[in-house]
Amino acid sequence: MIKNIIFDFDGVLVDSEILAAKAMRKYLAEKNITFEENEFSKFAGKKTFQVISELSSLFNILDKQSFFNDVMSLANDLFSKELEVVFGVNHFLENTNHNRFIGSNSNKERIKRGLKIVGIDCYFNEDSISSFDLVGKPKPEPDVYQRLIDIANLDKKETIIIEDSAVGIQAGVSTGVKVIGLIAGKHWHKDRSDQELLDAGAYAVVKNYEDMLLLINKL
Repeated sequence: MIKNIIFDFDGVLVDSEILAAKAMRKYLAEKNITFEENEFSKFAGKKTFQVISELSSLFNILDKQSFFNDVMSLANDLFSKELEVVFGVNHFLENTNHNRFIGSNSNKERIKRGLKIVGIDCYFNEDSISSFDLVGKPKPEPDVYQRLIDIANLDKKETIIIEDSAVGIQAGVSTGVKVIGLIAGKHWHKDRSDQELLDAGAYAVVKNYEDMLLLINKL
């Protein structure tokens, strides 16, 4: 029986990945560089500085720091004004009583702010959040998840991780916990295959939180 659920944050609880893609597209458009939002999917789950580094090399952008600062400003503005929960999250949280945790490549303060913006902060204790700034190593390293397992003394057989990216799934699998892929976020456009999550080691991939609940009840 599953007693513990560790959620990724971006793209699993909140629909922020699509906002990051919008910010990136807007910045690059101002540089006369065409970058469609669906192209951002290949960078899903990575830290922003990693994405900036790769795009800077790809598009020959020399000032990486300005690139980073400008994109973060755009993304933070969208985060504050347009952030929404991933479809089905509220119903799932209202109708489950598992122990809930968050393991994310984001910083803890950003996670707390996002939870409050979309109104689901009541479902998570501050101590149940493990973030990049607390461990210093981003996914696909397993540290953000391993920290929760160790601190909360979680039984791995009674725990699942919900992820939306290959790097996140790799991180979860490295801890020995079963990882379920979720493709309910808006960044999962119709032409994107969920095979990348299965290839990364996902136990299964589900399209929405209703199917997630059905699967969890069978485990």
